[in-house]
Amino acid sequence: MTQHRETGWVLDQLADGEDAEIDLALTALALADAARPGRDLKAAQAHLDLLYATLKERVATAGAPEPAQERGALLRAVLVETFGYHGDAETYEDPDNADLIRVMERRRGLPVSLGILYLALARSVGWTAEGLNFPGHFIIRVDGEDGERVILDPFHDGAELSVADLRGLVKAIEGPEAELTPAIYAAVSNREVLIRLQANIKLRALQAGDYQTALATVERMLLVTPEDHWLWRESGLMHMRLGDLDGALAALDVYLTLAPDGTDRDRIAKVVQELGQGRP
Repeated sequence: MTQHRETGWVLDQLADGEDAEIDLALTALALADAARPGRDLKAAQAHLDLLYATLKERVATAGAPEPAQERGALLRAVLVETFGYHGDAETYEDPDNADLIRVMERRRGLPVSLGILYLALARSVGWTAEGLNFPGHFIIRVDGEDGERVILDPFHDGAELSVADLRGLVKAIEGPEAELTPAIYAAVSNREVLIRLQANIKLRALQAGDYQTALATVERMLLVTPEDHWLWRESGLMHMRLGDLDGALAALDVYLTLAPDGTDRDRIAKVVQELGQGRP
């Protein structure tokens, strides 16, 4: 059973906490609650507990399965067959698909939001499971005690992907010349998973011309990765677009402090200088 935590407490732990200590599902729920407060967060956390308890019971019944394929099958049995989670192909662009509270209510989501549930469930029973650095489509790897691994597609009902499937998928996403590389199989950090989730919300807001929501999303992303200079740059430029010169200056000053050589530091420094001169 997971510890029910208030949103502020969960998000406060992000800045200084070790990546391995981040609870993906609880943090994704907290980010969703911060974006749209006033919803029943405790009900979502209770549903998460029910998912965990159901998998734990299935694992005990199956005799603590060790092969990766059996573990993948149990994850599908719980999330797809018992609770009806599926990828939302019909309204893929709906921002609710990246809001884990709404994903739990609708049982529909994006690859990354569903992937967070697969990862959280696998880890809740002590299995090693990681998100992968696959381009354009979030997939996960589940390890078995026998050294075997399976790659699952959370968006497509947790389907097990073969090498041929992966090759076809990468070509469909990146073009016919694309090939599988070792980088594609690399695990991503918990922070990277959360950033990928929030980036979907930001993108939908920008596409809708909703810069206030996009900026609020970037600021939540900065709770996850406060040292990301590109996010500070993005925050500053969004503040500037919205007419908040003080906010723009504050964010761009942080960008200039964090940005390494080889970025557009000189150009942003001129922007900061011009903004400073334009203040009353």
